[in-house]
Amino acid sequence: MHERKNEHYYQKAKQEGYRSRASYKLKQLNDEYHFFKNTKKVLDLGAAPGGWLQVASEALNNEGLVIGVDLKEIEPLEMDNIETIQGDATDPEVQNEILERFNGKVDLILSDMAPNVTGIWEVDDLRQIYLARIALVIADKLLKTDGWMVVKVFMGPEHESFIQDMRNVFEKLFIVKPKASRKSSAEIYLVAKNLKPKRILPSDFNKNIEEVILDEEDEGPIPGDQLPFIEEKKITKQVH
Repeated sequence: MHERKNEHYYQKAKQEGYRSRASYKLKQLNDEYHFFKNTKKVLDLGAAPGGWLQVASEALNNEGLVIGVDLKEIEPLEMDNIETIQGDATDPEVQNEILERFNGKVDLILSDMAPNVTGIWEVDDLRQIYLARIALVIADKLLKTDGWMVVKVFMGPEHESFIQDMRNVFEKLFIVKPKASRKSSAEIYLVAKNLKPKRILPSDFNKNIEEVILDEEDEGPIPGDQLPFIEEKKITKQVH
């Protein structure tokens, strides 16, 4: 905690009024891929505490609509184009509410969802990939055909199979670790565009995970930071 509070992006977020240092990860990803261009409707999964919502709202010039979904309550943000839903994004009723609020499908789906880290590598890896696959299934239902998706994963035993899942669903896939991600963190981000007309969704991916918690809170555990960074497949950027 002491190291984090003296870290550059943590301090920068506090100075510039962002709720999470993760805001700069999204900014850097957008600087590279420009997924906010011509975007009017954004869905943010695992949106608490709201740092990505702030970035999305600003990128849309306070126009359009940005909806954040999280199991936790998101403190109100003074931005006219932001709405929040406290609930489980896997719940069909919540998905229907999202569709109703957007009055149709969305241009961009963001997922910075991460489980509370247990310290047991195999469990943390499975829980993270489980969340990522949930986001992918939701994208199949809620994303426009030419839309974008940005999703976080941990580099571990399951991440290669999830990359293949993404290739089965999207025509374009980019793999990147933004500068704002700690070097010691196992996290990477997948940026994808254009749903395939004939796409194959992952199935039977629960793998006996008993509990999944969506968590991205500055005062809680730092998702991924306690996990080992895998040097043999160090990724800066890949295009598929």
